[in-house]
Amino acid sequence: MEIDDPRLTLGRFLRQVAASHADRVAVVSAARSLRYAELESEASTLARALLGAGVTKGSRVAVWMGNGPDWIASAFAVGMTGAVLVPVNTFAKPGELEYVLRHSDAATLLLQPRLLHHDFAGTLLDRHPEIAAAAADALFLPALPQLRRIYCLGESGRGALQPWPALLECATSVPPALLDAAVAEIAPGDDGVLIYTSGTTAQPKGVLHTQRAPVLQAWRFAEMLRFGPEDRVYTSYPFFWTAGIAMSIGGAFAAGARLLLQEGFEPGAALDMIERERATAVHAWPHQQKALGEHESAAGRDLSSITKVDFSSPLAKLAGMQADVYGAGASYGLSETFTIVSALPADAPAEERHACNGVPWPGNLLRIVDPESGAPLPPGEEGEIAVKGPTLMRGYHKVAPELVFDADGFFRTQDGGSLDADGRLHWSGRLGNLIKTGGANVSPVEIEELLEGHPDLRLGIPVGVGHPSLGEVVVLCAVAAGGASPDEEGLRDWLRQRLAAYKVPKRVLFFRSEELAFTANQKVQTGPLREAALRRLEQERAVIDGHTYQPAGDE
Repeated sequence: MEIDDPRLTLGRFLRQVAASHADRVAVVSAARSLRYAELESEASTLARALLGAGVTKGSRVAVWMGNGPDWIASAFAVGMTGAVLVPVNTFAKPGELEYVLRHSDAATLLLQPRLLHHDFAGTLLDRHPEIAAAAADALFLPALPQLRRIYCLGESGRGALQPWPALLECATSVPPALLDAAVAEIAPGDDGVLIYTSGTTAQPKGVLHTQRAPVLQAWRFAEMLRFGPEDRVYTSYPFFWTAGIAMSIGGAFAAGARLLLQEGFEPGAALDMIERERATAVHAWPHQQKALGEHESAAGRDLSSITKVDFSSPLAKLAGMQADVYGAGASYGLSETFTIVSALPADAPAEERHACNGVPWPGNLLRIVDPESGAPLPPGEEGEIAVKGPTLMRGYHKVAPELVFDADGFFRTQDGGSLDADGRLHWSGRLGNLIKTGGANVSPVEIEELLEGHPDLRLGIPVGVGHPSLGEVVVLCAVAAGGASPDEEGLRDWLRQRLAAYKVPKRVLFFRSEELAFTANQKVQTGPLREAALRRLEQERAVIDGHTYQPAGDE
C-alpha cells in the first residue's frame, strides 16, 4: 500500500473493513457487541450527527470515554467528518483535563457520565459550574475559549451538557450523501489525531498526527502480529494512547478479527472474558500480564485458545506454549511515530527477535546521530536515534517545527541506540530522564513543579527505579523543609489528589540535603540520586508491586 493511497483515512478504513467483514463480530464488551456492518452504521450516523451539530473539517473533537464500542464509534465518526480526534486520558485529574481541552482547542466534547468510580460529568460541572447554567447553544467559557458543545452518553443532560439523544437528533438534517461528500474530501495527509502524552516538560505534549498514521499502522500491525479473521484479541491498552488505537483496534480490524474489551482492568474479570470468548491474543502491559498469570484462578482456567502472546508472558505457560515461537518485543517506536517504526514479524525465529529491535518498516528512515552535534554516526556506533517516515507526527501542537525537527526533517527521539551493518536497530535506553512505568510516560518535571507548592518540602525529585514487570517505578526522593516532618503516606495522598494514579510515586524516600550531589549550578544530579534510591530500597528489602528489592548476591 502506497503511503498516499486514498484509502489511508479513518472513514475509508472503517468502510473497507466493514464491507469485507460485514457479518463478523467486530467488538465485544460487557454492555454490548457489534458486528462490523453495525459498527460502520453507528459511526456513520454519529458522523452525520456531528456534521449537523456544526463540526467541520479541522475542528477538534475530544472523546472522554473508557474502552468500549462507544469510544470506537465516536473516534471513527470524528475521522469521517474530517475533524481532529482528541482522545482524553481517563486517568486525568481536573487540572490535567482542563489543560488538554484548552491546549487542544477542543470545540466539541463527547463523554460518558461515569467510568468505574470516576464521575466525569460531575468533575466537569464542579470545575465549570457555568456549564449547567448555559443554554445548549450558548456555551462560552473563558477557561475553555474554543469549547462550544458538550454531549454526554445517556438520556439526561444539564444546561450546555446535552444528552446523547440531542446529538443523534442532529443527524436527521444531514443526508448520507453529505457525509459521503465529507469523507471524499479527506486526504491521508490531513490532520487526524491529537494525542497527549507526558514529555520532558511539566505539561503533556500534544502530538499531532495525520489521518494516514493510525490507518497505515493498522494494516502493518495486522501483518506483523499475524492476525486473521479467526483471531479474538483481548486488550487492556487504553484507547487514549497510540498502542490501543493502532495495535489493538487497528490491527484487529484490519484483519477482520474480534476485539474483546473491558472498561477497566481487573484480572479476574479479564480472565473470565479471555476464557469465555476463547481469546487467541492478549494485549496487556507487563504488570497486567503478571497480574493475570498470578491470579488465584488462573491455574484452573482453560486458556488453551491463546496462541499469540509473548512467550515471556506468564500467560504463555498457562496456555500450554512450549517454545518461544511468538513475540512482539523485536520492535521500537513511540507516540511521535504512532507506535512502531521498526520491527520483526512476531513469529520470526526467537534468536532473531531477541537480538535486535527490528528493521525499519517500509518508508521509515532511522539515523543514529551524535547527541550533541547531530552529526550522523556510522553503523555499530551508539548515539541518539533519529526517525523520519510516513507515520511521524506532523509536530507538537503549538510548537514551532524548527524546535522539533532537524534540518533534514528527522525527529530526535532522545533514545540511545545503534544500527548494525544489516540495518537492524539496537535500542539501548533513554538519554533523558523521562520515567516509563507500566507502559506510560511520567514527566519528573510535572511532579517537581507540583511539589513546589507543598509547605513541608524543600525539594522533591522523582526518579525511575527499575522494576521487572513495570519497567520502572516512580520513586520520590524528598528533602523536608526546616522544622517540618512530612510522612510518606501523607505525601502520597497529597499527590494522589492532584495527579493521575500512574504518576503517583510508589515510594517516598527522605534524604538530607548533604546526601545529594549537585551540579555547578546547584541542580540535583539525578543519576547518583537514582542509585541512592535503589540502594535504600535494597537495604529495606522493599516490596513494590510484587517485586522485592534486595542487595545483589543476597538470596
